[in-house]
Amino acid sequence: MAKRKSKSNASDSPGGGWEVIYTGFILIMLCFFIMLCSFSKVAPNKMHKFVKSFAESVDMFKGGFGFRSGKETSDVISEAVGLEEGLAPIIRQFVQIRDEFGLQKEVEYAISTEGLVLQVSDSALFDRGVAEISPKAFPFLNMIAHIISKSTHNVSVEGHTDNLPIHTEKSPSNWDLSTTRAVNVLRYLINEGKCSPKRLSAAGFGAFQPIFPNDTPEHRAKNRRVEFVFVPDE
Repeated sequence: MAKRKSKSNASDSPGGGWEVIYTGFILIMLCFFIMLCSFSKVAPNKMHKFVKSFAESVDMFKGGFGFRSGKETSDVISEAVGLEEGLAPIIRQFVQIRDEFGLQKEVEYAISTEGLVLQVSDSALFDRGVAEISPKAFPFLNMIAHIISKSTHNVSVEGHTDNLPIHTEKSPSNWDLSTTRAVNVLRYLINEGKCSPKRLSAAGFGAFQPIFPNDTPEHRAKNRRVEFVFVPDE
């Protein structure tokens, strides 16, 4: 009787079942490392997406997964997009050109779902409310053309404006202004920069894709921009 009672108490004692949880955790980690080995020859950006998805699936913390700002950004981007796909070298060249021309406040870059986006303020390329490229922007555009011609990516030139209405003989609306600016930049890249027209396209979005609210002069200035979107050729 004493032995039976002892066994019954042991099975009913609290804390049982941790072996199952621990075994499940070990199996998850085993699957993770098997997937890492099977993806050892996959492009780094695809590996990054897999690790991100896996981390979000088993992570017990909230807050998401994103890129960090500051000095660490370049290293994270290099891992995310992959040197072999050409985006990391493009970023380095772009930052070097930006610094050489002293356009740190007018020129930025970002990673989007489409690819690498180089954002150039309209003040670096045009006079206010004018669609013709300013001659002062020619040296800068020549360097951008050099980057494009050396890459294998398709590039979309996209014009954007703020929400202040415009009505001139050459630009009846913000749609016209943004589109004409994008086309003028594209023509310059082809005619002067000798970029292949097969990999270039142009589009104008007016004021309908702002990156900041159009509530202050500073924010409206940020929204007036031309973007060079480098899209990987799948």
